[in-house]
Amino acid sequence: MARVLLVEDDPNVRNALILALKGRDHEVESAASGEEGLELLTRFAADVVVLDLMLPGIDGFEVCRRIRATTSTSIVMLSARGDDFDVVGGLEAGADDYVVKPVRPQVLEARIRAVLRRTESVASPVETYGTLRVDRASLTVSRNGRRIALPPMELRLLLHLSAIPGQVFSRQQLLESVWDHDYLGDSRLVDACVQRLRSKIEDVPAEPRYVQTVRGFGYRFGPV
Repeated sequence: MARVLLVEDDPNVRNALILALKGRDHEVESAASGEEGLELLTRFAADVVVLDLMLPGIDGFEVCRRIRATTSTSIVMLSARGDDFDVVGGLEAGADDYVVKPVRPQVLEARIRAVLRRTESVASPVETYGTLRVDRASLTVSRNGRRIALPPMELRLLLHLSAIPGQVFSRQQLLESVWDHDYLGDSRLVDACVQRLRSKIEDVPAEPRYVQTVRGFGYRFGPV
């Protein structure tokens, strides 16, 4: 069971999703606007926010940015079109995954489970790479001695890549391992997450030392 905050202005869609989520034993709170959703989030400790992008007033892109500026709560966005403008804009704003409308409850449930699934803690020494420190036991990351707050998917991506430094992972391999997408998925999820992760762990994001691009293949961690 998860605590889900649903932000959706269409009452028919909102009510249908509330019933579907509660039917899967989630605790659900809902809002009809971005303003209401942000206010509700201060009182409701959501595990995941299911966020429609096309909202009256403050749109979903701005809501996503404001949530991400203050918390690492997982965000699954709802896109009416699924085109590049919606998807890329939402991912760059900080969303972890997306579902295209009309929403199939089983697909939304799968996305929620995927973004909430945490990497299991394992007893292992702290790993240090240059100025970056990764503690796999406590699932914490720091750079230059300062703790970095990473949302779940960014943390999972970093842990997966750094587990085998130097190994190249294709985008599809990362989708399957990090996002748990066992189908031909959308590489934009990976690229947007890499971009956000680099902005936090790299000294110069445009010249990454840690999460490096191997053109034509995918991504690797290091060599540092």
